[in-house]
Amino acid sequence: MVDLVYPPVIALVKGFWKYLGFHFDFQGDENIPRKGGAILAINHVSYLDFAIAGTGALPVKRFVRFMAKKEIFDHKIAGPLMRGMHHINVDRNNGAPSYVAALKALKAGEIVGIFPEATISTSFEIKQLKSGALRLAVDAGVPIVPTIVWGGQRVSTKGVKPNFKRGKTPVSVSFGEPIHYSKDVDIETASQQLRQVMISMLNQVQEKYPDSHVGQRWAPARLGGTAPAPLN
Repeated sequence: MVDLVYPPVIALVKGFWKYLGFHFDFQGDENIPRKGGAILAINHVSYLDFAIAGTGALPVKRFVRFMAKKEIFDHKIAGPLMRGMHHINVDRNNGAPSYVAALKALKAGEIVGIFPEATISTSFEIKQLKSGALRLAVDAGVPIVPTIVWGGQRVSTKGVKPNFKRGKTPVSVSFGEPIHYSKDVDIETASQQLRQVMISMLNQVQEKYPDSHVGQRWAPARLGGTAPAPLN
């Protein structure tokens, strides 16, 4: 697949990270396949998670094709960029075409990024997962790499006014061991198991995070933060 748009966008994004003062900690990038298809199943805490997770895959020279809602593709500026980077348009009222597009990309050896919680978790805890990522992994015969991002919610997240002031913000990206699924896997059981893996990974990332969570709006109540309690 020819990528003419992705490289210049990456340069712009890196400049934005530098402006914001992001200090990245990438963990487990050895778990990202160097070739062939795979799914990154990513937790969702901020509007920057796409770019943050994609940045985490750059050291191993992989571009991630994200499944993103149709509204982003409809935007007059973001839309052409999303299409130019070969991301996958998801219409929540008609999901079949996006499923087929993602399946085709995976079978062509691409890495597809999916947020199985579907929307941002305002509690910053892992919500219940939708089954689409697992079904795609089974149908395409590719592994799922559980992925955790943390820190982007300090800048831009749901229900909170964005804060684009310059500063020093630690941002973590952690890639877990690839999980392979058989054709006869029980999807519901596997979804719960994947969620537990992601919860454990999130806890580990938070334990290593250099800044205190206590009293912070961007931190979950479990760690002494003031984010809303989980809805599920």
